[in-house]
Amino acid sequence: MLKHRGFPGRLPGTDFQFIIRRPNPKGVTPITRRERFRDRRPADRRADAGFMQALWDCFGDQPFERGNLDAGRLSWLFGREVIAAEDPFDPESYEALLVIDVDAAQLSFPEVFDGSAR
Repeated sequence: MLKHRGFPGRLPGTDFQFIIRRPNPKGVTPITRRERFRDRRPADRRADAGFMQALWDCFGDQPFERGNLDAGRLSWLFGREVIAAEDPFDPESYEALLVIDVDAAQLSFPEVFDGSAR
C-alpha cells in the first residue's frame, strides 16, 4: 500500500480522517459511491471540501493511486468529483488509479478552485 507522504491525516481540528495508517488485515475496504443528501451536517460538508482541497493540492488533475487514502472519505466523492482512471477499475485495490474530474469538482467545491493556478 502506497503511503502518500505530505497528505494531511485529517481535517484540522476534527476527527474526520483522510488517510489510514496500515492496510486492513480483514481485506481492503471497497470504494463505493455514497449519496450526499442536502441535509448533511455542515461539518460533513467541510470535511468533503477539505478532502477535495487536499486531493487537489497533492495531485491536481493527474491520476493518483488510492494507496492509504481513506475509502470512506473517498466514497463521498467517488463517481462524481473523483472517478476511476483505469478500466477495469478494482474498488478493492490499494493500487487502483483515480483522478479528479475537474469540471465536476469545480461545480461542487468552487471554494477549492477559486484563485487556484494549476
